[in-house]
Amino acid sequence: MKIDDFIRDIPDFPTSGIIFKDITPLLANHKALVSCADQLAALSPNGIKIDKVIGIESRGFIIGSMIAERLEAGFIPVRKKGKLPYQVKSKNYSLEYGEDTLEIHIDAIQPGEHVLIHDDVLATGGTAKAVCDLVAQLRGVVVQCNFIMKLDFLHGEDKLNVPVSSLLAY
Repeated sequence: MKIDDFIRDIPDFPTSGIIFKDITPLLANHKALVSCADQLAALSPNGIKIDKVIGIESRGFIIGSMIAERLEAGFIPVRKKGKLPYQVKSKNYSLEYGEDTLEIHIDAIQPGEHVLIHDDVLATGGTAKAVCDLVAQLRGVVVQCNFIMKLDFLHGEDKLNVPVSSLLAY
């Protein structure tokens, strides 16, 4: 199934000059959603058992948990500051139009565990880099970052020192 048929362009969102790639039509279509999760799970590195899949708030939670189920891995939500109820590690980062903080529970990853990071879009790479740094703080091993789509013109992949895969590139 062609996933790009279910991505909608929204001009000038969230600010003027940005073309937002909206995945809600993908999420609303059962067959497209299942196909997307299957395709993303199939991108995981061969021969490496994934222990945990991280989904980045908030759109990364949806398909990230589906990928974890397919890979027989645990699922870890990485959230914005103040949203997790237990002790956390935090990382500040820059995004295309501002700054923010991400957090992960301190016991989410055990040393040496293999981690796959998932989000919907790789743009400038700031968010994914912050999550990679959080995994490193917990002494986990990021084996791959995967995305539904990446925006190549923003060069976000250049910030990541791990393999990157995506279903779509713009």
